[in-house]
Amino acid sequence: MDRNETNNKIEKDPSSFLQRIVEKDLNEGVYSRGICTRFPPEPNGYLHIGSAYAINISYNIAKKYGGEFNLRFDDTNPLKEDKEYVDAIIDDMKWAGFDPKDRIFYGSDYFQQLYDYAMELVKKGKAYVCDLSAEEIRQYRGTLTEPGKNSPYRDRIIDENVDLFTRMKEGEFKTGEKVLRAKIDMKSPNMNLRDPVIYRILHEAHYRQGNQWCIYPMYDYAHPLQDAIEGVTHSLCSIEFKDHRPLYNWTLEELEFNEPPKQREFGRMNLTGVITSKRYLRELVAGGYVDGWDDPRLPTLRGMRRRGYTPESIKHFLGEIGISKDESTVDVSMLEHSVREDLRDTAPSMMAVMNPLKVIIENYPNDQKELLEVQNHPKNPDMGTRNVTFSNTLYIEKDDFMEKPEKGFKRFAPGHEVRLRGAYFIQLTEIIKDDSGEITELRCTYDPETKSGSGFTERKPKATIHWVDANNAISAEARLYDKLIEEEALLKDKTLSWEERINPDSLKVLTEIKMEKALGEAKSEDKFQFIRQGFFTVDNKHTSGEKLIFNRIVPLKDSWKKGKK
Repeated sequence: MDRNETNNKIEKDPSSFLQRIVEKDLNEGVYSRGICTRFPPEPNGYLHIGSAYAINISYNIAKKYGGEFNLRFDDTNPLKEDKEYVDAIIDDMKWAGFDPKDRIFYGSDYFQQLYDYAMELVKKGKAYVCDLSAEEIRQYRGTLTEPGKNSPYRDRIIDENVDLFTRMKEGEFKTGEKVLRAKIDMKSPNMNLRDPVIYRILHEAHYRQGNQWCIYPMYDYAHPLQDAIEGVTHSLCSIEFKDHRPLYNWTLEELEFNEPPKQREFGRMNLTGVITSKRYLRELVAGGYVDGWDDPRLPTLRGMRRRGYTPESIKHFLGEIGISKDESTVDVSMLEHSVREDLRDTAPSMMAVMNPLKVIIENYPNDQKELLEVQNHPKNPDMGTRNVTFSNTLYIEKDDFMEKPEKGFKRFAPGHEVRLRGAYFIQLTEIIKDDSGEITELRCTYDPETKSGSGFTERKPKATIHWVDANNAISAEARLYDKLIEEEALLKDKTLSWEERINPDSLKVLTEIKMEKALGEAKSEDKFQFIRQGFFTVDNKHTSGEKLIFNRIVPLKDSWKKGKK
């Protein structure tokens, strides 16, 4: 699928419709202050690729016009938020190249100001205390085709509302007993304007403010005020908030902010076969279906980092897909293509055998060992060379040998001479099997005249295969990842459990891979190309001095090419 077919309104250059809005405001002198954008995550989960998409838009627009970019935590709900998520979000943004530096803010720091603004609305007759239950408020709200009806408490006098709102703040009422609602229009075709709740009572401690507050502002009320307090000029958010924009504007207009921020929307970005719903991600983590928020099968930045994605590959991907005015879906193979392109010329090419099959070279002296010089990257000589040991006992891939070769099989088989990469030609002499008929060992001979680099050209081998020296190899574990949810329909089917939705082949663990000794020096998050196997990185969570674990980032094969899939 051509990526331009995902949505005909995608504009590749971030200077698209959003930057044209900013440029128009600059040209017309709408603001006497500099451009300022923000990213306002709720600290109740980890950032994912969709978060990075939103951050990239606001961050780049601010930088393009010499403005400021704020990271503001929307931490107004004490039921879900935690410092763990705050620290993770800051760390992930820095890793991804969106360092907020000293522009880090917290919505909870504005609780007093938000309360004062709410009291100002009460005193203007634009907000009232309502005693309806949550269920009654839903019933009074109406439907998309039927108008709502006024709360019986809507016409409370201002003095009574001032008194009740003050007592709400002082903790006189139980959780959920009363709410503060904006007084707008119960007949509005926009459901968000039907006297929305702007404050609720919650007798819960806040992770930053402790027990100082027992009333907490709702997002739609707090959002525009937080923007205004910080001097944000352009509040860029995803398309699902478009219907909330009238409430955003109403709040700022009623409180008479000078040069108020503008909310403008862009399309949400989805990836095929990838879960970006924070609610679903929390369910997977809390239920133990995945290995935490950093599971390499998840699209969280922490998971992508552990999988082996680089900040450069993520930012390249985000630049390639552009910005859409409407919700769009991008094929995940484009993301995989970006990381391949980033690693193709930089990751050292090493030899690792995933499913080892022992090879004995009978005419190679038992006590002889030699060092062979091999390139660190076949297409990048600047990366230099390294030495690998060679002896009479090797490991090759089981898949590289076939006793009765099928048509088109061009690797090792009876009568097939192959080259050992960087070493010699070998030929089969005997196949050793166990009692069940499983091949356990190959006996071969080598031709000492065919050493790689010797200039030997008399014969052309069937193929070149990789290997490791069994007398000098190290053991490790490899984890091969696939889509967590194989089909979109499974994700959308709410009748299925997570056990039924999750792809059983999304993780395959190979516990006894053999690899050249140099890989034993690999450090956390080092990246390599394992010949014919894919790009791999050292797992940054479970690797230890006792166990070396490699995560496959992506296979070598690229399923996406520019213009088609």
